[in-house]
Amino acid sequence: MITTANREEVAIIREQDVVPLRNRVKDYGVKAGMSILNQTKLITATSELVRNLLKYGGGGKVIVEEVSNGREKGVRVTFTDNGPGIADIDLAMKDGYSTGKSLGLGLPGTKRLVNEFDIKTEMGVGTTVTIIKWKNG
Repeated sequence: MITTANREEVAIIREQDVVPLRNRVKDYGVKAGMSILNQTKLITATSELVRNLLKYGGGGKVIVEEVSNGREKGVRVTFTDNGPGIADIDLAMKDGYSTGKSLGLGLPGTKRLVNEFDIKTEMGVGTTVTIIKWKNG
């Protein structure tokens, strides 16, 4: 069972909101006792997902939480937008797939950086992506 200690909600409206969010996520990673490598993986995943939130979802909100599963500490980050949704989640989760002509990590690359990855989307309603990076994961 995962328990939550601290929680922050951050509105993401424009590009300028990205760096402060990355800094907050880093602070949570440091507090969880993550190595520099795991902090970097978490921050990289956060960067990719928050840019998707802006580009495809028109902005939204991000919730950053300090979590524990009894044995280990970690950080959970949830990205929610009210955008158009993802038409084909299976296609979006394939390596090399991009609608933005970018060389970004995409969703599958982001998934590989974290320990837990969950995506829910509904056409015309929006998308929510939740990631967890464990201290030793």
